[in-house]
Amino acid sequence: MSYRLVIGDKNISSWSLRPWLAMRQAGLPFQEINIKLRQPESPADILRYSPSGKVPTLLTQKQVIWDSLAILEFLAEAHRSVGLWPTAAEARAHARSVAAEMHSGFAPLRDHCPMELLVRLPMATLPDPVVANVRRIVAIWRECRRTYGAAGPFLFGAFTAADAMYAPVASRFRTYLPDLAPWGDDGTAQAYVDAIFALPAMAEWEAGARQETGVTS
Repeated sequence: MSYRLVIGDKNISSWSLRPWLAMRQAGLPFQEINIKLRQPESPADILRYSPSGKVPTLLTQKQVIWDSLAILEFLAEAHRSVGLWPTAAEARAHARSVAAEMHSGFAPLRDHCPMELLVRLPMATLPDPVVANVRRIVAIWRECRRTYGAAGPFLFGAFTAADAMYAPVASRFRTYLPDLAPWGDDGTAQAYVDAIFALPAMAEWEAGARQETGVTS
């Protein structure tokens, strides 16, 4: 199947990262269509591909899928052998639950700590709603790793769509909260952030962000 993935700037487009990373990890080939965000022409450029006026958007030979989680679900169904969800039913339900919680929640963290992949801006204090978000995410990661993660370094052992959903959070933590211990981490969450950034696909995404922005270090 032929795919085109419409994405925004790699430095700031957290939603674009999710399906891009999943497709790279799954070995699914696709053509990138890159749209620079926050420009006067950006809305019109996006609407050429996406009925919602947002990125990412996956273009197949027959249809358009314009939501990150919907793209992941489509790919998981179309390519069952690549394992975008865990095989075991209990683990799969848990993975879908934490992915959906990421998709619909954590607005204070999103607002206060936007994805700036190449920035390092450690924060010593956070507003209470953001603290609650961070503690909840740390707890999610710890529970997934403890219960389902014995076979590998990711939330359910091997890389899944749940990891694609939380990869931008790992970026936010690296930018703003490089030490997660004050937020309830016993080392599990920090190790998970390190595992995400050890992926060659993440290095490729970061290299793309540097090329787009001209930031070399």
